[in-house]
Amino acid sequence: MDNKRTPFVLSLCTALLVLLFAVTGARSADEPTIGINEHLGAKIPLDTTFRDETGKPVKLADLVSGPTIILPVYFSCTNVCYNLQWGLAQTLPKIKNKPETDYRVISISFDEYDTSELAAKFKRVYLTAMHAPFPENSWRFLTGDVENIRRLTQAGGFYFQRKGRDFLHPAGSFIISGDGTIVRYLYGTTFLPKDLTLALIEAKSGTSGATVRKIVDYCFVFDPKQKTYAFNLLRVSATVVILCTGGFLVFLIVTGRKRKP
Repeated sequence: MDNKRTPFVLSLCTALLVLLFAVTGARSADEPTIGINEHLGAKIPLDTTFRDETGKPVKLADLVSGPTIILPVYFSCTNVCYNLQWGLAQTLPKIKNKPETDYRVISISFDEYDTSELAAKFKRVYLTAMHAPFPENSWRFLTGDVENIRRLTQAGGFYFQRKGRDFLHPAGSFIISGDGTIVRYLYGTTFLPKDLTLALIEAKSGTSGATVRKIVDYCFVFDPKQKTYAFNLLRVSATVVILCTGGFLVFLIVTGRKRKP
């Protein structure tokens, strides 16, 4: 190589490397390769089409009519995804919310090679694991193509990578409202009935739901570090003290007026 061109080539290579690192670094900060980047308040694309357990095409808009628990999984997974759905199956009978009336569950495979037959098989497994009556239409198991899978997972901030036949992926689920708005993320393969109940209350729409939601927001705080709802003891205690003090003052004023005559 000509000695006169060497500095120019080196400068060009350096500039390209700096640009490459800048681009990849910016992407990793906003969109992790593997993990969950919470998109609270965003909406999932309800116009995406998947296949149900019978192989019939179905739009998410036809399934999401109220609070819905979305489980991004793949059905051939024998570890995290299995435990995630098993954990939910063990918890659902413990909450007072009624399936189909108060909420629905949708397991959506992010493996484009999963089949409807496999989805139907695992639906039977998890519904049986509940040991309690559960409407079949209240927990759906969907498969789909790459385009619709990517649209859904990217809207939910759920990022994964294929590794051979398996996937590297996070363990998490998200709760959406009837219009597809993401209201809460739940992490891990186990569910606390309290967390599930409060998340469904948050996702409930309507006037009564808004009233209950205000009470929940006042009495409970979602801890982003522990990924669970914590009872706001200080706020509730302060409110009780104020109400008791106010009630006592009113009592003194009323009894004082009665004694004067």
